[in-house]
Amino acid sequence: MKKMILSLLVLSSVAQSSELDNLINTSNAIVDQIDRGIMLVGAAQEYAYYGDALSDGTISGTAHISPEQLQAYTAALSSMSNYQAYGDLQTVLEEKAYTELDMMDEAIGVFTEVVVDMIAVQEVAEVSESAASPQEEAEVQTFVADNIESLTITQDEVETYNDSLDSIEEHANNASAFLSVAGNKEAVEFLEQGIENANTTAEETNIFYDSNQQWVAMGYNTTRNLTAVYLNGNDNIGLDLYVTEADILAAGSESEYYLTGPTAYSYDCFMNSDCTEL
Repeated sequence: MKKMILSLLVLSSVAQSSELDNLINTSNAIVDQIDRGIMLVGAAQEYAYYGDALSDGTISGTAHISPEQLQAYTAALSSMSNYQAYGDLQTVLEEKAYTELDMMDEAIGVFTEVVVDMIAVQEVAEVSESAASPQEEAEVQTFVADNIESLTITQDEVETYNDSLDSIEEHANNASAFLSVAGNKEAVEFLEQGIENANTTAEETNIFYDSNQQWVAMGYNTTRNLTAVYLNGNDNIGLDLYVTEADILAAGSESEYYLTGPTAYSYDCFMNSDCTEL
């Protein structure tokens, strides 16, 4: 669904950029016909009064304005009434957000794969914790010795796990920042004024989220200035998005991804569908 929405946003952006071209082309097509018509009328005046020339009777039709030309021009006028000379900032922000969401989903795929590869560590933890007697401890030792290869976690797996987590957080934050600004009327209007002041378009700006500054900022191709919307409530717009680690973990513990993952239940439940908890 997100990819479909992104495709529609891209098509919308292309249509937006071509509206002025459509108006230019369709209006000029009619101007060309009118120009030809004026020449034909002028010629008629010249030769009709003196009786020194004739057409074959079909030339006037070459200056007619066709129904298709009229329809195209009318459609271009209608589209142009919604034309945004400085671009469509909200669409640009949404496009950037969905790009970030796609990259987040890719990182989640990497994370999920490496977790499945490493999740035998959960079985080790469960078996070890359940050992309450010397005999059971000996069984743990035998289990580990017999399965040492499958239970081993490599440094490469750890690095993949850590890197994918970092990527997920980065892209999730970027997407959330862009969508929050795109969904706030005051923020969009504030940034649009910056675009107008810089005499450029939304599509030609550099929009980015800065976690250190806690803002979504916009740079221009016509000036070195930045226009920024804070996401910590430190401006008149009032976007305040930052939550605590506890809030993040609470939301995660209720998510479908967590509740269908291995650590929400037992190792056997996740790997072998041996679930008494569900």
